[in-house]
Amino acid sequence: MDFRLLGPVSAFSGRDEIPLGPPKRRALLALLVLADGAAVGAERIIEGLWDDRPPTHARTVVYGHVSALRGLLRAERDTDVVTRDSGYALRAAPDAADLWRFRELVRRSAAPPAGKQPAELLREALELWRGPVLGAVGDTPLLTAAADRLAEEHLAALERFAATLYACGRGAEALALLRPAAERHPLRESLIAAVVRALHHADRQADAVALYRSTQRRLARELGVDPGAALSEAYLALLRGRPAQSVRSPRPPQSPESLRTTQAPQSPQAPQPPQPPQPPQPPKSQEPPPSRHTRRQPRQPRPSQPPSAADGTRTPVAPPPPPAHRPTARPAADAQPAPPFLLPRAPAGFVSRTDDLARLTAAACPGRAPLSVVTGPAGVGKTSLAVHWAYAHAADFPDGILYADLRAGEPDGTGPQTTGVLRDFLQALGVPEERLPTEARAAGHLYRATLTGRRALVLLDNARDSVQVRPLLPSSPDCTVLVTSRNRLEGLVASDCARLLPLRRLAPADGVRVLRTVIGDDRVEAEPAAAQELSVLCDGLPLALRLAAARLAARPGLALRAMADGLVDEQQRLSLLCGEDLGVEATLRMSVQQLPPDAALLFRQLALHVGSELDAAAAAALGGLPLPAARGALEDLATAHLVEERTSERYLMHDLTRLYARSFAERAEADGLRRLLLHYLSAARAATAAAEPGSQPCCALPAGVLPPGPAPVFADRAGAMAWLSTERANLTAAVAAAADAGHPELAWRIAVQLWPLIVRQVHDGWEPALQRALTAATGLGDPDAESRLRSLLGWVLTENGQHAAALEHLGRAPDLALRADDPPGRVIALINWAVALERAGDVSGAGEQRERAARMAKDLGHPHTEVLALYHLAAHCLATGRPDEALAHGRQGLALASDEQSDERRALLLDTCGRALRALGHGEEARRCLSRAATLSGHRGPAGEASPASARGQQHQTRRTSKVTEALSPGPPVRWHE
Repeated sequence: MDFRLLGPVSAFSGRDEIPLGPPKRRALLALLVLADGAAVGAERIIEGLWDDRPPTHARTVVYGHVSALRGLLRAERDTDVVTRDSGYALRAAPDAADLWRFRELVRRSAAPPAGKQPAELLREALELWRGPVLGAVGDTPLLTAAADRLAEEHLAALERFAATLYACGRGAEALALLRPAAERHPLRESLIAAVVRALHHADRQADAVALYRSTQRRLARELGVDPGAALSEAYLALLRGRPAQSVRSPRPPQSPESLRTTQAPQSPQAPQPPQPPQPPQPPKSQEPPPSRHTRRQPRQPRPSQPPSAADGTRTPVAPPPPPAHRPTARPAADAQPAPPFLLPRAPAGFVSRTDDLARLTAAACPGRAPLSVVTGPAGVGKTSLAVHWAYAHAADFPDGILYADLRAGEPDGTGPQTTGVLRDFLQALGVPEERLPTEARAAGHLYRATLTGRRALVLLDNARDSVQVRPLLPSSPDCTVLVTSRNRLEGLVASDCARLLPLRRLAPADGVRVLRTVIGDDRVEAEPAAAQELSVLCDGLPLALRLAAARLAARPGLALRAMADGLVDEQQRLSLLCGEDLGVEATLRMSVQQLPPDAALLFRQLALHVGSELDAAAAAALGGLPLPAARGALEDLATAHLVEERTSERYLMHDLTRLYARSFAERAEADGLRRLLLHYLSAARAATAAAEPGSQPCCALPAGVLPPGPAPVFADRAGAMAWLSTERANLTAAVAAAADAGHPELAWRIAVQLWPLIVRQVHDGWEPALQRALTAATGLGDPDAESRLRSLLGWVLTENGQHAAALEHLGRAPDLALRADDPPGRVIALINWAVALERAGDVSGAGEQRERAARMAKDLGHPHTEVLALYHLAAHCLATGRPDEALAHGRQGLALASDEQSDERRALLLDTCGRALRALGHGEEARRCLSRAATLSGHRGPAGEASPASARGQQHQTRRTSKVTEALSPGPPVRWHE
């Protein structure tokens, strides 16, 4: 058996490929192979297959795919998908997957068996890769992250292969594999350095120089940095005409498991550099402090490999304690004080953040005058990350580490003043008190002069804005500055080329690791599911996780499940996430207090928002703001990390922030909700019109009501459908919010606007929202509204196999349409009813209703409605063995179908006519008809010709789209049916 993940996901038995089926099944197989024999829980599988948009019966679908995989593997000996630990695991031979063989070959290359060379084993491993990893399985975040990790393993093995060849004088042999990888990763300096060295060995110095210079320009243009030590060293070796001496064969890449701990063995991905000097130790009690010129070590080049710990850090060294007393007299030239070390206590229990620490290491390298800004929401762990990194890299800064908490969360005027911070820094640097300036500008000049020539780290914590930071920036290129802030400090990016490092919330698994550091492994392992749920409920915020863990630690008898159940209650979640002097609510309050007026107004109004995401137009309606002001307010909220910008002009409010915003509900403007509902109704009407051109609106705005702003304009059908899909959660939530708030006239109207999306995703759990809208419509006593909702809900129930419930609604819809004086609507209601009768087995009754609908449609003189009725009557005649009648009705429908009607509608009529012609023995004419149908529907045969089978497949495929669309838009009303 051969499972293949290092390219398109596939499986082979011998030379025969096993037909795995749809992408979701391939994705399931990939998740099982990635687990390397471990069990994968159902929730993990659902996340991998659908992320946060699973179908209604996701577990059933997963079980179906598992059963299908078991059936495919049944003939294979010792290979099966087994149930284990409430999940599924792949039982297979150790070499049954190309990924497993790749990792084993890389592992063996570190200590090759007799007769094998490391390069030979690595080449064999690299030859297993067949293209983009995990191909043809979808792009959920979980699978994308797994693909990224595997791609990193591939690059690390490739770089090690090149280094191995280079070390034995055969570097040119690696070029064939290196060049394509370098083209895909033009900013990966270690990879570019390997190509430069390989070109050097191949006597292609001109190409090597050109590659270096183009990379240098790209780094400056896209990242604002110069080449690092590894690439610079390779270039210098090229210029000197000899190989770089420091290139060694690195150790194999670490497996993902080894990257999950904060401390790990030396990173294998790059050569070993000269060790940087250790931070000075405190002088012994009876020895004078060492002089500056004896203490300082020669400048070392920036290391060309990641630091030794797997998370991008070195093992933290014990810092020297600050001097107990600073003399007021100027010290002698040969008796300067020990370098300052002003860091606060190292964060206890720091876990994870592997990628963030690595990015910080890459950005905050000494020698480039780097300025890095770690940004993120309150409680996400910015200070912990920065201080942890500073401890781990203390050896890189022999002239000391300065630290100041700028206390951005304090009310204006109560935080530290610039002059005070500068004076503290100058004193720590050994400037006597009598020489300390009292004016900020003079103190800044002396501060920058004192740091000239020194390699020091300046950590500015909790900065409010760029203005607060700039006076504290040193001018020495040897100094590194690290800033943390809840705001994005884009001014520093513009004026000082700062590198922004956004800090994300922890993944659920990393959140569980935080819990372990506080309450121990035993309690977590006793209730793993509850621990995972706690991590999710804490929104991935380390502060919230530690507060929850502290409550559990103080109450040994409190079960994790009980704590999770308490947090599920949104009314008390924030109150539970507080400690003696800390709390999530308090940290959010500090951020809100500093907002500009429009942003503060909008944050209060967000208490009324029906969902967790919104765009600028919805924000404008909610806040009663002009659109430009709403955009600015959202940007201010995003800068303060109170909302997160997911895509262009679309923002997400995380759960804890949303709950805090709800505390402002009493102060919010009540009309904001009605404006928001009207906005969604107006925008949905525009989207529906664009999604189904030629159809008439299925409802108007309530009498005397105007939308709060202009409706969006959609360029095409695809754009309209994309908007409906993106806003689905908000629109369905708006139905419930309108009903709850006493706006039934808006509730049912918003619901019926969803029909273009419903017909394409009919199995995605629409019944609750439609039932809620129907209740609102019934309460109004409006037969038109009730008819539309019963027709729509009945069709959805029909498609989901609930025939009895469907007939109850659809059987009442025609009379309701008659009471509403809606003849076209009555025709469509009859058609929908006919479809439901046919599905329930009453073919005769279905035929009667279709014939009745066709007669009524003809009398109306409404082409859209008549085309619809004729199509359904033709389909019924064909199904009941009357192809001649089916052909007549189909041709009549085609004669009435205008070019304005969709290609899908004409394709269905042509498909029906083609199948009728074939049944009548007119093969050539049938083929032409079916070919036209296939062309209109976008399905082609193998040789580019339209295929009759494709046309037949189109009828099946569009059961939930094209056929329904026919029923939905013949005129002013909208009805649903097959």
